Amino acid sequence: MELPLVVGVDGSDAGMRALDWAVDEAARHGLPLRLVHASRWEWYEGVAPQDSAPAEQAMADRVVASAADRVARRNPEVEVSVQVLADDAVTALLREAPYATAVVLGCKGRGEFADLLLGSVSLSVAARAQHPVVVVRGDKAGLESRHDRVLLGVGDTAPGSPAVRFAFREAEARGCVLDAVRAWRSPAHETADRTEPCAGPEQRASALVDAAVAAEAEAHPSVHVRRTTVEGPAHTVLVRRSAAADLLVLGARHRHGHFGLQLGRVGHAALHHAACPVAVVPRR
Repeated sequence: MELPLVVGVDGSDAGMRALDWAVDEAARHGLPLRLVHASRWEWYEGVAPQDSAPAEQAMADRVVASAADRVARRNPEVEVSVQVLADDAVTALLREAPYATAVVLGCKGRGEFADLLLGSVSLSVAARAQHPVVVVRGDKAGLESRHDRVLLGVGDTAPGSPAVRFAFREAEARGCVLDAVRAWRSPAHETADRTEPCAGPEQRASALVDAAVAAEAEAHPSVHVRRTTVEGPAHTVLVRRSAAADLLVLGARHRHGHFGLQLGRVGHAALHHAACPVAVVPRR
């Protein structure tokens, strides 16, 4: 039995959009949903005024009950469970991540401008979880999966990496194209009068894309893979191409001596500016 999608719910507009996306994703993959709300009300029992803790508990219960009702109205066939955890949101969601197919979070914000910004909870969980995290953001077309395209950023991606497998699984479930993209840059010393100044780095980029997707392409013959190399900074290339994608999949890795994952410039740019949901898939 596959692990559920864990969705962090907090009652915000961004959280509701993430929940709607997660319902569709669960139905697409035949997965149950587990709705998690973090609340510290239990920590304050016996310390706060007598009516404070019950009020906090009641609010937490209303948040998860409302979220469960929203799931049932959007797709009654999706199995759903709820839980209120007595902890801060980041700790609670990181603790749930090993027991989830993925953790789904909203691009935290309240109001039109705030929703453009990535909240500290989403960024912290995406940077520290050792399992896939999807931050749901972007425009209406991307949120509603109208583009029929999954975008895979091929960085230092080892063949058969979890990010590649995740991207193929998504493309297969959606019946859409997988756009595997690697950015490349011309060496600084290249001169303008050279006939083919970029042949070397472009060819290496193309070979890396082929190597990254070869095994999964063979394992998923129904997935049409579009292999693309683009000149330019990777973070700029992927954010721009995310405007025509339904999901951007990025790999992340640990480094010795560092706490959590190293998202780097590409990961941070995507999580803050992509026009579609972003899946961060760490190497294990």
